Amino acid sequence: MSHPVKGQCLCGATKFAVTLKNSDVDACHCAMCRSWSAGPFMGVVATSGPEFEDEASVGIYRSSEWAERVFCKNCGSAIAWRMADGQGHVAISAGTVPLPDDAKLTLQVFIDQKPEFYSFAEKTKEMTGPELIAAFSGGEGA
Repeated sequence: MSHPVKGQCLCGATKFAVTLKNSDVDACHCAMCRSWSAGPFMGVVATSGPEFEDEASVGIYRSSEWAERVFCKNCGSAIAWRMADGQGHVAISAGTVPLPDDAKLTLQVFIDQKPEFYSFAEKTKEMTGPELIAAFSGGEGA
């Protein structure tokens, strides 16, 4: 069930409000996410947003033709991954918002790019990069 939350970066300069679709956590193992977050990007799907209190500290990096990454210009915290056209999927960095104790890792994407040196104990749904891109392109929806 969707629920509104308030989040912030590590230093507190970037504060925002967002409505999370649920408390499920997704992990992205793509090379860009691993470079951006020093490991898999752990995200929670939002219904839209985030809505920032003050955009002065918000940085946006267009990382591909279709996606951009939102971060705090002051401390560098990863805030969100979203579609560059402002439509569709938004993933909020799981570490920037309060999650309930029963939050679960439920999906791993770009599993075909996951390095061998780490793994998660939880059994999750897994999607390869091509499967995820097909879903975003109008297939089953991700």
